[in-house]
Amino acid sequence: MNHLISRDVEYTHDGTRMIGALRAPAGARNAPGVLLLHDAFGLSDDMLAIAERLAGLGYAVLAADVWGERARPRTQGEIGPLIGAMVADRRRWAARVAAAHTAAAEQPEIDDDAIVALGYCFGGSSALEHLRTGGAVRGVVSVHPGLDLLDADAGWGACDPTARVLLCTGAEDPMATAAQRDSLQRAMTGAGLDWETDLYGDTRHAFTSPHARFSPTPEAVAYHPRNAERAWDATTRFLRELARDLSPAVVG
Repeated sequence: MNHLISRDVEYTHDGTRMIGALRAPAGARNAPGVLLLHDAFGLSDDMLAIAERLAGLGYAVLAADVWGERARPRTQGEIGPLIGAMVADRRRWAARVAAAHTAAAEQPEIDDDAIVALGYCFGGSSALEHLRTGGAVRGVVSVHPGLDLLDADAGWGACDPTARVLLCTGAEDPMATAAQRDSLQRAMTGAGLDWETDLYGDTRHAFTSPHARFSPTPEAVAYHPRNAERAWDATTRFLRELARDLSPAVVG
């Protein structure tokens, strides 16, 4: 897509090199920004396609590299230890996402005062954690996050109460149960956040991922194309609303 700005963005955290990817409209300067946080499979072609789709709508997107060195784990044996290490050291997890946010804010194409964190699966959990721990984002879109990764007893006092949150999740997602949703919603209400939950029936974890069509555990992880499109529509509507409120220029 030659009408888009496309480049790698290198940054570091705790001695690890991250190789993020910027996608933005040609000629963009101080455009509404999206910090895109990948799922457990790393900064994959699917994530880059989402970044390009958003850039085509007028957003400047930094797709973060949370694992480092553009790692793309493929098996549960690779993924489990990566996620486990982040959950076991929440400060490191938060700092790694914050490093990506800083890198995004440094890009001339991105308005550093108009950044929304958008995450899928592990990235959706990361986006919520970033807000909870004081990440200065204007909003969060969390698509089928693993709510089981969040600390139910953690406080939300550090978050910016003016931020908005959109949660898109499946009613049958075993990693985001009704009790876990209720706990998160109570915490966000207590923090004064403007939040919305889009709950999709007969829908499980990772429902926007085409790879989930081949899931060996379809009772837990399954692609749902109709609700994937509904979540995309909700995401772009949410981004448009924020962009209109933050900037006189209307993003399509």
